[in-house]
Amino acid sequence: QVIKGYSQPATFHIVPTKDTATTSLTITTNLDFYKNEKKTALIIGNGEYKNGPLKNAVNDALDMAATLSGKGFKVILKHNATRVDMRNAIREFGNEISQGGVGLFYYSGHGIQVDGINYLIPVDADIELKAEVAEECISASAVLKVMEYSNNRINVIILDACRNNPFRSFSRSDEKGITKMDPP
Repeated sequence: QVIKGYSQPATFHIVPTKDTATTSLTITTNLDFYKNEKKTALIIGNGEYKNGPLKNAVNDALDMAATLSGKGFKVILKHNATRVDMRNAIREFGNEISQGGVGLFYYSGHGIQVDGINYLIPVDADIELKAEVAEECISASAVLKVMEYSNNRINVIILDACRNNPFRSFSRSDEKGITKMDPP
């Protein structure tokens, strides 16, 4: 999901050169600006849950980290993160992207929707009641807000969340998986 995107205008400088027989044009652009632009990614892969462990979440996060690192991203990687780990990583990510450039957030793990709000579930979440979700989990909109307040040219969020609710006490609700999120 793209939160915001601003494109730098490409500037073309057309410089005629003349030699004995031909005239040619040299075209230069500011594409190097994009190549050298600061790129930061926060990647979280949670799989070691007490309720409903996920086999591939950490591997998916590691693959994403390797791919983005190869594309020039500074990667902040957390796997099997607790709530405190996730909160601290989001703060670190916010500090990094406040300097501008491109920000990308990738989450692989359990996600849940409660009362129309999407939550990312840390591995240490201890949830018995639906009312505990907000205090035990990380709201996906918290990440959206951090990205919204950044000075980035573009921000991207990828939620690769398991749609099955691992908490049986309230899993019979009509809210399945995560809900659509609109960019600010």
